[in-house]
Amino acid sequence: MSRGRLPPLVTGISPNEGVGWTKVTIRGENLGTGPADLIGLSICGHNCLLTAEWMSASKIVCRVGPAKNDKGEIIVTTKSGGDGTSTVSFKLLKPEKIGILDQSAVWVDEMNYYDMRTDRNKGISPLSLRPTNPLGIDIDKGKVPQKDLEGLFKSMSGDFTSENFSATWYLIENHSATSFDQLKTAANNLRKQANKKNEGSLAYVKGGLSTFFEAQDALSAIHQRLEVDGTEKVEGSMTQKLENVLNRASVTADTLFQEVLGRKDKADSTRNALNVLQRFKFLFNLPLNIERNIQKGDYDVVINDYEKAKSLFGNTEVQVFKKVYAEVETRIDALRSLLLDKLLETPSTLHDQKRYIRYLSELQAPGDPAWQCIGAQHKWILQLMQNCKENYVKGQKGNGMPHSPMLDLDSDIRPSPISLLSQSASLKRGSSCQSSRDDTWRFKGPQQVTFVENLTEVVISQLPNFWKLWISYVNGSLFSETGEKSGQVEKSKKNARQRQNDFRKMIQEVMLSLMKLIRGALLPFSLSEVELKQYGGWEMKSELSGQWLTQVIHTVRVSYEALAALEIPNDLLQVMQDLILDLRVRCLMVTLQQTSEDVKRLAEKADWVVDNEGITTLPSQFEHCIVQMLESLKEPMECKPGEVNIFQQERTQDQVCELCVGIMKVFINCLEQLSTKTDGDVDTSHLSSDIASPDLFSNIHEDFCPTPEQRLLIILSNCQYLEKHTFINLAEHFEKHGFHGTEKITRVNVESVRDLDQRLFETYIELKADPIVGSLEPGIYAGYFDWKDCLPPTGVRNYLKEALVNIISVHAEVFTVSKELVPRVLSRIVEAVAEEMSRLMQCVSSFSKNGALQARLELCALQDAIASYLTSESSQNFKQALEALPQLHSGADKKLLEELLNKFKSSMHLQLNCFQAPSVCLIKT
Repeated sequence: MSRGRLPPLVTGISPNEGVGWTKVTIRGENLGTGPADLIGLSICGHNCLLTAEWMSASKIVCRVGPAKNDKGEIIVTTKSGGDGTSTVSFKLLKPEKIGILDQSAVWVDEMNYYDMRTDRNKGISPLSLRPTNPLGIDIDKGKVPQKDLEGLFKSMSGDFTSENFSATWYLIENHSATSFDQLKTAANNLRKQANKKNEGSLAYVKGGLSTFFEAQDALSAIHQRLEVDGTEKVEGSMTQKLENVLNRASVTADTLFQEVLGRKDKADSTRNALNVLQRFKFLFNLPLNIERNIQKGDYDVVINDYEKAKSLFGNTEVQVFKKVYAEVETRIDALRSLLLDKLLETPSTLHDQKRYIRYLSELQAPGDPAWQCIGAQHKWILQLMQNCKENYVKGQKGNGMPHSPMLDLDSDIRPSPISLLSQSASLKRGSSCQSSRDDTWRFKGPQQVTFVENLTEVVISQLPNFWKLWISYVNGSLFSETGEKSGQVEKSKKNARQRQNDFRKMIQEVMLSLMKLIRGALLPFSLSEVELKQYGGWEMKSELSGQWLTQVIHTVRVSYEALAALEIPNDLLQVMQDLILDLRVRCLMVTLQQTSEDVKRLAEKADWVVDNEGITTLPSQFEHCIVQMLESLKEPMECKPGEVNIFQQERTQDQVCELCVGIMKVFINCLEQLSTKTDGDVDTSHLSSDIASPDLFSNIHEDFCPTPEQRLLIILSNCQYLEKHTFINLAEHFEKHGFHGTEKITRVNVESVRDLDQRLFETYIELKADPIVGSLEPGIYAGYFDWKDCLPPTGVRNYLKEALVNIISVHAEVFTVSKELVPRVLSRIVEAVAEEMSRLMQCVSSFSKNGALQARLELCALQDAIASYLTSESSQNFKQALEALPQLHSGADKKLLEELLNKFKSSMHLQLNCFQAPSVCLIKT
C-alpha cells in the first residue's frame, strides 16, 4: 500500500457510551484497506484489536474492553495510514455489581423450541431441540398421504431433527400450497437466523475470552500436575484429594447459600403465586363477586361471569383452579335455588316470571322451571278464588263486612273493566242499594253480587298473564339467544307439546272453579251436595232481585269477553256460556215472580178516581209495571255473540208463559178483590180531590168511598179497557222483546178478564134488576087492581113510572162511571123487565075491555120509553106480552090509546130524555 495514503480518522461511534464488553460500531475515513491492513485499535486506552471486525474502509465493529480511563478517544492504526485521530470520544460506564445470585456471561438464543412437556419423544436430547417453525412462515399442511411420501422418499424423514432429514419431504408436507414469494421470505429468515446465531456465539466467546484463557490455563496446570503425579487411580492420590476438596467446597457452598436460596425459592413461589393471583384474579374474585351481585339483584352479571368462568376453567386440571371453581359452582347452585324460589313466589308479574325462567335456563337448572311456574300460578289462582269465597262467607256468618279478598297485586296491572263497571253501577243504583260503612266496598249491594265482582276481577287480573306465560312457553320466546343456541327453544316446544293436555286441564279447572263458586253463591240448586260443601256455604236470606242478577250477568259477560280476547279455546269457555244462560233464565224467572208481587200490591194503590172514559189508573199502572219489567229484562234477554236464545228450551218457554199468565191472573184477582171490598176495607187516605170529570162525578168529595155498585162499575170499565187496549199493547211489547208464546198469553188473559167481567156484570145486574123487576107485580096489583074489573084508563099508572125512574137511576149511576157500559147494563135490565112483564101478562086469565086497554097502554109506554135499549130477546118478550092481550077493534079505543101515550111522553119528557141514543148528552137536573 502506498505511503501517500491519509491516516485513519474516526468521526463517529455508536453507541457513544457503555460498560465493558459493549459492542460498538466505529465509523470514519481511511480505516484500512482490509482486515489485514488493520493493525491497531484502542478505545479509552484499551487495546480492542482482538475483538475488532473490519467491515469496510469506513466501518469497524468491535467490543469495548476494560479500561482505566472513564472517557477517551478511539484510535485506529493501519499499515497504510499509520496512527489515526478521532473527533469523537467514548464514555466508559462503570459496570454494575453482580450479586451472588445474578447470572453473568450467559448468552441465550431467544428462539422458540419444542416444549419438553408436550413433546411425545421424551428421550430427545435438549441439544437436539430445534425451532418449531424454522422457516418462520405459516404452515399449510398438504393433502398428500403419508404413505405416498414414505414411498417417494425411502429411508428419509420429514423431521428436521432427524439425521436423514429431507427438505423436499418437509416442504411437500408443510408448505405444498405456499407461494414462491413466501418461500423466498422463508429462505431469508433462515439466513438471518444463521447469521444471528453465529454472530451471537462469536461475540459471546470474544467477550469472555480472558475467562476462557484463565480456565484453559487452570485446566492445563491441573493436567500437568496429574501427569507428573501419575497416581490418578490410587487411593489418597491428588485426584482423590481434589475430589474431596471439591465435594467439601460444594457442601460448604450449599450450606452457605442454602438460606439465601431458600428465601429466593420462597420469594419466587410467592411472586409466582401473586402473578397467578393477578393473572387469574377474575376466577379468584368470582365467588365474592357472585355473592355481591346476587345481593344487588344483578343476576345478568352473575350469569355472564359464570359463563366466562365455565368456558375458561370448566375443564381445568389445576387443583387450585378446581377448588375455586367448585366454590363458584356452589354459589351458582344456591343462585339456582334462589331464582326458583323467586319464580314460584306469588304474586308476581309476567315480566318477572319470564326473567327468572330465562335466568334458570341460562344457568341450566335441572327440571323444567317454566312448567313449575305454570303449576304454581295455577294453584295460586285457585287459592285466590277460594280465599275470596271464604272471606265473604266468614264475613257473612260473623255479621260483619268481609275484608276485601283482592290482594295488592303488582302495580303494572291496570284496573279491570269489572271494577269500572262496579263504579258506574253504584252511581246508577243510588239509594236502592243497601247501606255499608266499610270503605273496602266499591259499591253498596248484596254480598253475593260484590263477591262475583271481586271473584271475576281476581280471574281477569291473573288468568291473562297465566295464559300468556303458557303461550310464551309453547313458542319458546321465554328463552334468550343463549337458549336458542343451546337448543332450549326446541326442548321447550317439545315439552309444551307433551303437556298440552295437562295445561288444558288447568284452564278447565280454573273455569270450573269459577263457575261453581258463582253458582254456589247465586244458583246453589244447580250444584250437588258434595259440590255445595266446597263451593257453597252462603246464607240465602232472600232471593236476589232481577236487577242484581242483571248486574251479575253483565259482570260475567264482561269477564267472558276478556277471556275470549285471549284466544282461549271456546270449548274451555263453554262452562261460562252455560252459566250465563242459567243466570239469564234465573233472572227472567225471578223478575217475572217479582213483577207478580209488584202487581199484587197494585190493589193497595187503587184510588178509584176515574177519567172521562170511566178508567182508573190501574190499567196504566199495570201496563207500566209490565213494560218496566220488559225493559229490565232487555239485557238478560239479549243474545251476545256466542250465546243462545233464552227460549231455546221448551221447558223455559212453558215456565215463562206460565209466569206471564200468572202475572195477568194476579192482576185480575186484584180487580176482583177490589170489586168485592166493603167500605171499611177501602183505604181512602190517598184519594185525590182532583176528580177527572167533576161534571159527571160532582157528588164525589175528598171523603168519597164508592158504593159496592160503583166499585163494580169501575172494575167493569177497567176490564173492558184491559181487553180492548192494555192486552193488545202488552202483546206488542212481548213480541218486541222476543217473548215466545205471546198469542197464548194474550188468549188466556182475554179469557180470564172476560170471565171476571161476566161475573161482575151478572152481579151488578142482579143487584140492580132484581129490585126493579120485583116491584112490578106488587105495583100492578096495588089497590086490589083487577084486569077483569077496572075503570077506563086515564093514563100510565105510577108503578110503571116508578120502574122507569129506577131504571133512570141505574142509567145515571152507570153513565157517571162509563158511558160505554150504559147500553150493556140497560139492555140487560130492560130484558129482565120485559121478561117479567111478559110473564105477568101471560099469567092473567082474562082481560076486560078496559083492562086490555090499560095493559096495552102500559106495555106500549114502557116499550116506547126504553126503545133505544131493546134487544131481540126483550122485543120478543114485549111481543109475547102484547099477544097475550085482546086486540083493539074500535077506533075510539085506538085513539084513546094514542092520546094517553102522548100524554105520558109529554108529562115525562124530561125523564125519558136519558133513554135517547147514547150520543145525546145528558141534561143536568
